[in-house]
Amino acid sequence: MAKILCVDDEAASLAVLEDALQKGGHQTVGVQNVEAAFRVLARGGIDLIVSDYRMPGATGLEFLSRLEREGMDVPLVMVTGYGSIEHAVASLKAGAVDYITKPIRPQQLQIAVDQALELVRLRRENARLKEEVSRFRSAAEIIGESPAMKRILETLAMVAPTRATVLLQGESGTGKELLARTLHNLSERREGPFVAVNAAAVPETLVESTLFGHEKGAFTGAIRSMRGAFERAHTGTLLLDEISEMRLDLQAKLLRALQEQEFERVGGTAPIRVDVRVVATTNRDLTRAVEEGKFREDLFYRLSVVPILVPPLRERLEDVPLLVNYFARRAAKENGKKLRGIAPETIEMLQRYDWPGNVRELAHDVERAVILSSDDVLRPEAFDRRRFGLAPGPGALGGARLRSPKGGGEPEDRGGTGPVRVVLDSLNLARAEEILIEKALERTGHNRTRAAELLGISVRTLRNKLNRPGG
Repeated sequence: MAKILCVDDEAASLAVLEDALQKGGHQTVGVQNVEAAFRVLARGGIDLIVSDYRMPGATGLEFLSRLEREGMDVPLVMVTGYGSIEHAVASLKAGAVDYITKPIRPQQLQIAVDQALELVRLRRENARLKEEVSRFRSAAEIIGESPAMKRILETLAMVAPTRATVLLQGESGTGKELLARTLHNLSERREGPFVAVNAAAVPETLVESTLFGHEKGAFTGAIRSMRGAFERAHTGTLLLDEISEMRLDLQAKLLRALQEQEFERVGGTAPIRVDVRVVATTNRDLTRAVEEGKFREDLFYRLSVVPILVPPLRERLEDVPLLVNYFARRAAKENGKKLRGIAPETIEMLQRYDWPGNVRELAHDVERAVILSSDDVLRPEAFDRRRFGLAPGPGALGGARLRSPKGGGEPEDRGGTGPVRVVLDSLNLARAEEILIEKALERTGHNRTRAAELLGISVRTLRNKLNRPGG
């Protein structure tokens, strides 16, 4: 039995319609105008609408249009006058699931209603299955069974149906963007776009245009109008990566866009309204940045409605076996390598390492080992011997790694003072630069500001080098 809303301005026709539906075993609610229909719909519980096409105040097409505008996903069967086939066709194009003609014949009405209700059932079943598939895919992408990762996934599942902004905090390489995509896939916005903007990678002069777009002639080089990330993310999710790097003057405009869901393009005067869910990420302590006056306090609270701290890999080493298996099999498949398994001693070795580059570093190391291994079982020898404390041997794989003067695994000094010894196994400049950056980060406890000072470069330059592909 379905609950059906009947809409007809003629009392006699309405009575006939309700009587036929009730005899078919359905519950009915009858009203004589569109305004009354929306009051009934607002209470919920309606499975189907059967509405006359011609009514004073609003036509059936206007009724359908308003249903769509107000987000009421209730199917509608249109009742048209005999011979008004153009009205029937227009109704179907506008979104009606079926139509019947007057005078109403009970058998014709019952067939139309049964088909419409079956369509409703199939739509709901399809939506449920899509949601289950989306949840399965999203959960499958997040590798890890540690308590910390389980808590994060539970939080994402609870937050996903809401409009709340989410702030993902954690070190570089911990998978914050993947978590943001998972949140998008779990939400009702999954059919909408997912747009990502890295505030640290965009030149400062282009950040505003990148986010909000610009009009033709707004600045030198603006030869045409361009939509920004907010417009492109309409009905979907916008990821603001490394939000801590945004200039203070732009933070005020971002705050307004978040509060009002409205903004103006650079060089424009007309406000643009959007429906966007924002997720932000940072590898810095934003609370400290607020205290230092480098980040707006009101924007921080707007972004961190739901703050999620993503733990570094060294704090969830129990996830390493799952991650290694996943990355190894993926690398083998992508590179046409035969992989029969992973030696237990390989897992033990990888679990003893601190992984300063987190999951990203592990993925790169495993992929390189799979590619360079001549064995169908991934063994410790396929990895960088010096890095993991293995005795050097002939044919050792891997690039140059850093060691302290005493030869231990930990640097002799994490404050940036004292002697530094760098061991290079090649003269490759790119690799040497990577080693120096790693050493600077290691010596400063991964404080990027101090590491940049040691390297003699700006913090932004350091971040750009870390965020480049393969960095």
